[in-house]
Amino acid sequence: MSITDPYQAYRQNQVQTLSQEKLVLMLYDGALRFCRQGLAAMEKKDYAGANGSLCRAQDILSELMVNLNRDVGEIADNLYKLYDFMYRHLVQANVKKSAVMVQEVMDLLQQLRDTWEEATRIYHSHDYRTRVGMNRQG
Repeated sequence: MSITDPYQAYRQNQVQTLSQEKLVLMLYDGALRFCRQGLAAMEKKDYAGANGSLCRAQDILSELMVNLNRDVGEIADNLYKLYDFMYRHLVQANVKKSAVMVQEVMDLLQQLRDTWEEATRIYHSHDYRTRVGMNRQG
């Protein structure tokens, strides 16, 4: 299947060449954006629009769950449980048309996003190879 739209080809290439850290950040940003759109649609009583946006946020949470490396231990298991909770909470928010429930998920997503961004920044600001080498010599 070839991509004839140059913009679509550019976007696909951009996503495929992102680091894992940036891709996760992009997924968090997308989930937050769709939650905001869902809230805005709820306020306008556009329940079809709210449903569409919240389902897209749910899809992103599913993607995060499926691609989580559960072999790394307890942290991954807890993160999976948190993603699962947010997914189920959004389903209920969508059914009940509850802006409060959507906001609760957004608060959690924002905390995860900010933590992930900070952890990535810290990771990239240190040269761990040098530190390991120093520990061996010293």
